[in-house]
Amino acid sequence: MTTNAPHAEVLRYTAFSSTPGGGNPAGVVLDASALDDSDMLAIAADLGYSESAFLTAPPQDLDGPAGRAYSIRYFSPKVEVPFCGHATVAAAIALAERIGPGELVFATRAGTVPVEVTQENGTVRATLTSVEPHIEEIADADLTEALAALDWPAGDLDPAFPPRIAYAGARHLVLAAATRARLADLAYDFARLEALMHRMDLTTVQLVWRESATVFHVRDPFPVGGVVEDPATGAAAAAFGAYLRDLGFAPEDAVLTLHQGEDVGRPGELTVTLRPGDPRVHVSGTGARIA
Repeated sequence: MTTNAPHAEVLRYTAFSSTPGGGNPAGVVLDASALDDSDMLAIAADLGYSESAFLTAPPQDLDGPAGRAYSIRYFSPKVEVPFCGHATVAAAIALAERIGPGELVFATRAGTVPVEVTQENGTVRATLTSVEPHIEEIADADLTEALAALDWPAGDLDPAFPPRIAYAGARHLVLAAATRARLADLAYDFARLEALMHRMDLTTVQLVWRESATVFHVRDPFPVGGVVEDPATGAAAAAFGAYLRDLGFAPEDAVLTLHQGEDVGRPGELTVTLRPGDPRVHVSGTGARIA
């Protein structure tokens, strides 16, 4: 580490892959009590991962199991974000290796996020439960600007899936590609998309292609965080699950598989579970420590 942040043991984990070379890497600081905002931002920038997670003692009113509840904050190399799914999974797996699997509760800027960590045959899996999601329509002018920044002709969109803004802890613009080739060919105007996303308060753009009724391939440009693309995005996966359910593309009881990272050489798999009577979305995946 080149940062001068005090008393910071920085761990490195990948989420949504059982091997260090796949999924989305995150920095994890299990005790960030001595760090201020500038320290955390400096650590995140030094690591260069899309996000890093910083844990401190929980607020007094947080309802969670004794010794297994934490406050958590997330920093990209450029800015703090309200919620990050892959860094939550990474932090939960790092904790489970030290205090054992079981229930955890995280107080995030977006709300309370429970996480269940299980271990079976040597594989550790974390399942986060999102805050309550919602879906919004996007203005025509904003959609036109997003497509222009991506250099995607409107005819390359899948007409079956209308563009929407989806929220499950952070805001994401959902755009569906008509073909896998369209999804694979991603070369966008970084500054132009970043400016639009700041104006619309977006964390990523969730680009998707439907392989089958329950299997999707996804990519997430993340210029507002200072990186071209997020290799595996739990927050966007939760938002996309809500999008599919709210627009009638998935039943209330569904298990969906999202493949992400293949196009950037870091393949990962996210499982999105929808449960009857529960408005929240559950996102799970494996993880591994990066040496």
